[in-house]
Amino acid sequence: MLLLGGALTSVRSLRAQQKAVPVIGFLNVRSPGEAASIVAAFRQGLSETGWVEGQSVAIDYRWAEGRYDRLPALAADLVAHKVDVITTGGLPPTRAAKSATSTIPIVFLGADPVRDGLVASLARPGGNLTGFSVLNVDLMPKRLELLSELVPQTRVIALLVNPNNPTAESIIGDVQEAARAKGVEVHVVKAGTESEIETAFASLVQLQAGALVVGGDPFFNNGRKQLAALASRHAIPTIYEFREFPDVGGLISYGPSLTDTWRKVGTYVGKILSGAKPADLPVQQPTKFELVVNLKTAKALDLTIPQSLLARADEVIE
Repeated sequence: MLLLGGALTSVRSLRAQQKAVPVIGFLNVRSPGEAASIVAAFRQGLSETGWVEGQSVAIDYRWAEGRYDRLPALAADLVAHKVDVITTGGLPPTRAAKSATSTIPIVFLGADPVRDGLVASLARPGGNLTGFSVLNVDLMPKRLELLSELVPQTRVIALLVNPNNPTAESIIGDVQEAARAKGVEVHVVKAGTESEIETAFASLVQLQAGALVVGGDPFFNNGRKQLAALASRHAIPTIYEFREFPDVGGLISYGPSLTDTWRKVGTYVGKILSGAKPADLPVQQPTKFELVVNLKTAKALDLTIPQSLLARADEVIE
């Protein structure tokens, strides 16, 4: 009886410990397979603050698989499960989480959180949200400039945006303004599904576009292999947001390190789990940007990369 009583006490103690393990809600537009690198970086950031998945913390993943319309229900489900903190990647999932709860801390990776109405200011976000900006809208003019330097003879450039993303209009406006300054014409093509991406690329010939800028968007990040393959098939020089694209055959990318930013998101989540308040953690912006060139893809396109561009590249994939 003493042994049985001791065993029951141990079971109750174990259950109590299990219930005490905090749970992170991970809400993302991507699919699990395409997000492996950012999940690994996020876990690394957590571990740097003393939290290890499966030991001291649990992670409840919710994947939209590229479907923005699924996000509100996925966010509501995490809130219903009473997770301790929610982390989001991109404006649509962050807005979905913000609409679902005003009390559970949210750590986001996004574009311009002040302009998007997520926080009061970068230094003092207030409320239950904080996180990191990747400046995907702000960097679009720079990407157009780099692409013009890569193909200076091109006078017509296409811009691909996802109409389902609230930042699409801002991206279009910024790129069109930059194009006028460069004296080039921009044609906007839109895609929010895989089939629409195929159609968008097919229209580039008719538009006589000599190059393509891909707008920053989590859906496009998830479909980077399709985008890189279509750009190769249609032989159109294309610039992207993150180095993940050249890694799978894309020509060139310019932006902050996505994996490093997700690592930092993990550290913020870890700090909140340890007692920090989102309102006390300033929203951070990237300080280092990566220019990555895939020389193998350039050769396949019969494209000579200017030496001035290669000299500035942080990495050249051969």
